[in-house]
Amino acid sequence: MDGEGVTALAAFHGCPLHCRYCLNPRCLDPKAPVRLYTPESLYQALLIDNLYFVATGGGVCFGGGEPLLRPDFLCRFHELCGDRWKITLETSLNVAPSALQAVHPFVSHYIIDIKDADERIYEAYTGKSNRLVWENLHWLAKHADPVQVTIRVPLIPEFNSEEDIKQSVIKIKELGFSQIDCFTYKT
Repeated sequence: MDGEGVTALAAFHGCPLHCRYCLNPRCLDPKAPVRLYTPESLYQALLIDNLYFVATGGGVCFGGGEPLLRPDFLCRFHELCGDRWKITLETSLNVAPSALQAVHPFVSHYIIDIKDADERIYEAYTGKSNRLVWENLHWLAKHADPVQVTIRVPLIPEFNSEEDIKQSVIKIKELGFSQIDCFTYKT
């Protein structure tokens, strides 16, 4: 996830977006079977890998769905594992700024899929405005080390172009971020 250590992946149910090519559509299905964990039960389940996490500098990558919809869960989980395990978040950042700010003190790395910087393209693809994404990116630019942040900018068939991606990358670099992953969604 951040290129270091052994990492476990934990996926959250629920997402504020409704992306046309969602990679995990089960996270939006209210009838999908899900395994429910409390922060304590997830911590207990992952303790088996404690030696690997500590020895390799690894930890847990929370994805989803959208992990920042549950900042209280993430905060409690961090209280249990402390700084022994790195915590990575895969997020859209389309969440209340208070959620990001609550977890930021203990997040080791962010993987942020911004879809596209252009609001029209973003809204056509996700069904939501990207105003919160940019508000949160501006906040991270002031409060995070740029090496803590990887920003993903996909070429989305039928929604954006190579030129749109170039424009998104320019905006991201203007904020001071340099770890940018451009790729093509497979539909």
